[in-house]
Amino acid sequence: MNDTPGWASPGSAPSDGEQPDATGARPAEQPSDQSVGDQPQPPTQWSKEQPPSGQWSAPHTQIPGQAPPPPPGAGWGGSPAGPGHGAPGGGWGGPGRGPGGWGGAWGPPPAAKPGVIPLRPLGVGEILDGAVSTMRTHWRAVLGISLGVSVLTEIVTILFQKFVLDDQATTDTLRDPTSTASEVGRAMGEVMLSSGVVFLVTLLGTIIATALLTTVTSRAVLGRPVTVAEAWRDARPQLLRLSGLTLLLPLMALAILAVGTAPGILVAVSGSTAAGVALAVIGGLGALVVDIWILMRFSLASPALMLEKQSIRTSMSRSAKLIRGSWWRVVGIQVLAQIIASIVGSLVVIPFAVIAAVLSGDGFGNLMGSAGASPGWTFLIVTGIGSVIGRTLTFPISAGVTVLLYIDQRIRREALDLDLARAAGVQGYGADSTATPGS
Repeated sequence: MNDTPGWASPGSAPSDGEQPDATGARPAEQPSDQSVGDQPQPPTQWSKEQPPSGQWSAPHTQIPGQAPPPPPGAGWGGSPAGPGHGAPGGGWGGPGRGPGGWGGAWGPPPAAKPGVIPLRPLGVGEILDGAVSTMRTHWRAVLGISLGVSVLTEIVTILFQKFVLDDQATTDTLRDPTSTASEVGRAMGEVMLSSGVVFLVTLLGTIIATALLTTVTSRAVLGRPVTVAEAWRDARPQLLRLSGLTLLLPLMALAILAVGTAPGILVAVSGSTAAGVALAVIGGLGALVVDIWILMRFSLASPALMLEKQSIRTSMSRSAKLIRGSWWRVVGIQVLAQIIASIVGSLVVIPFAVIAAVLSGDGFGNLMGSAGASPGWTFLIVTGIGSVIGRTLTFPISAGVTVLLYIDQRIRREALDLDLARAAGVQGYGADSTATPGS
């Protein structure tokens, strides 16, 4: 027998009635007149209570270096006709035995899964599947939030495109080659102002959808349903801070980009145009790399702010701490989620854009942005429907992946799975567990 922990070798304890003396030596063996018949008498170091016949073989001398023979009988994990000693699929000590056998595969018990994800460190597929499962399991709340925010955002966008951006005087000024610099500057300012308003409206809708979907996803991890009203009640106190955080990150990126391109612009203005342009391009590329690094470093600040009820500064610090050492993994998952969301959105938006171009009077003029083409109501409404459907499907993917990444990083670094299991009411989960080491 292998002398491994958890196994007790037969004969390791003294026989009944034979206790060692004070010096540790055993008394001399006394002769016995008991008739044993045809069966040999067991050695004195073996207990009188032996297993029944056919479940244990007589002890024998094992040659050093030779594997022990398989114990016969069905009571020890297999019969001679079944899987052999150590054979795959069963046998004494063989892997793959089910629970209850001596050869059962050992390892940690399966993680509890009260909701859309198992409470353990997650893989990429499990994070993506968790986001989709949240949308499928809690579709009323998820699609209600995404659809409501998308409809309101698209209505405002269409109205601005039709009544503000569709300014014929501004369009004529920009297309007229004889326009003065002041006229072109004024027209560009109007276009940028209108586009900025549309961007802010879209950003506000994204903030609201992110806040509400963060609450829904966090409840889905615990297997608890949530209504839109409950999600709004939970997320409303943090909306102002989330708006500040969402505006702060792109402003930081623009500031870094401006700092990177400023030397080249100054050189170009001073007279060395070629050198200035080259320096601005190099500085811009360097600033872009820094922007990507910073934005990914703080990409988990939004769920940290919503779920931990933290301030903007503290949530950014929490995100940086959670991502430290896992930057590439977080970036890869975030980029993959955005690619999937973009593909899903394109599959919905492009067919509606083609239909809108066909139904509108100008054909494909609006779709291709040809000169003189002014989008009509038909084009704007049909493309708006496509945008609403696309956002309704992509909002839950983006928000869900971000929240599940945050939960996954906390499970890896802070053993959040134990708190989640207790919050979900899992009985006895994590009683003897230790914190999962970070990665």
